[in-house]
Amino acid sequence: MTPLEAEILRIIAVDGPMPVAQFMALCLSHPVHGYYQTRDPLGARGDFITAPEISQMFGELVGVWTVVMWRQMGSPDPMRLVELGPGRGTLMADALRAARVAPAFGAAVTVDLVETGRVLRQRQQTALSGLGVRLVWHPEFAAVPDAPLIAVANEFLDALPVHQAVRARDGWHERMVGRGPDGGLAMALHPEPLAGFESLLPPAVRAAPLGAVYEWRSDRPIAELAARVVRCGGAALVFDYGHAESGLGDTLQAIGGHRFAGVLERPGEVDLTAHVDFAAVGRVAREAGARVWGPTPQGTFLRRLGIETRAARLKAASPARAAEIDAALDRLAGAGPGRMGELFKVIAITDPRLPAPPGFGSIHDAA
Repeated sequence: MTPLEAEILRIIAVDGPMPVAQFMALCLSHPVHGYYQTRDPLGARGDFITAPEISQMFGELVGVWTVVMWRQMGSPDPMRLVELGPGRGTLMADALRAARVAPAFGAAVTVDLVETGRVLRQRQQTALSGLGVRLVWHPEFAAVPDAPLIAVANEFLDALPVHQAVRARDGWHERMVGRGPDGGLAMALHPEPLAGFESLLPPAVRAAPLGAVYEWRSDRPIAELAARVVRCGGAALVFDYGHAESGLGDTLQAIGGHRFAGVLERPGEVDLTAHVDFAAVGRVAREAGARVWGPTPQGTFLRRLGIETRAARLKAASPARAAEIDAALDRLAGAGPGRMGELFKVIAITDPRLPAPPGFGSIHDAA
């Protein structure tokens, strides 16, 4: 039994079963035993790998994207460049190096890193020191000062706590985590149905069969981000894995050592994530007054930004790395199992006064 599991069981003994979202929040963000407080989960020695760790090309293209957006915004000075969940700082480091093509951009920006994990914050400080930009860390986005901004979030939303409800004969019941007959953690349903829940569901999922699972997250993070983009001017670029349309299904999963684990196994020692509902993200952003572009498959987006041209240049400069560069290109932009090109989506949230952002050139991308 992990220390966090023992603490969760104590909470359940006092307060009763807790919603899946509360359990997920404790597993990831508990101030002492939370997964992101105690480790660097990235890379071959960690539990998973993200796009910036696969190749410098990903962060470089994001850096060029931010410079173009900054110019579309009228080159504001000062400006905040914000990353939500910056990992090891790899994406931001590569983006800032690419952004050196516009020295005035680097002079104008303060980099705001929204990070709660102690270990990862140390990794970010190491990766970003010496790049000649102002760095500020915040525990939450709300602490970022008001100013024109460009925000980037890569695999940030999937780690936000997700609620689950299950369709029963008398309505939808929230899924809870309680104490099982063996004394360990077990899944259960709240005995009372969620009042008025069906009327809040997207029309496409209201006629769900018995036993169907519906997942949702708090609107607050996207609503705050979109409202800031509209109020202060700017844009947000969000990468994550998930579905373009709202649907049914249990996507909550645990990963440890690059392998799937049981969701209730080893709380605080495995990563918990769930697919992102991009339709819900777009709806919330539009309700805040922003314009939404996408979602677009990550592979399509990266190709529009020129990842194949960048790969060719890297291979010309380092022929010995050609196979490695091709493999990274395929993983980032390719389709099929083990590749990110289709499963991962990209969505942009912009000030409605701005033109189409790079990578969203088709009118079909705008919603």
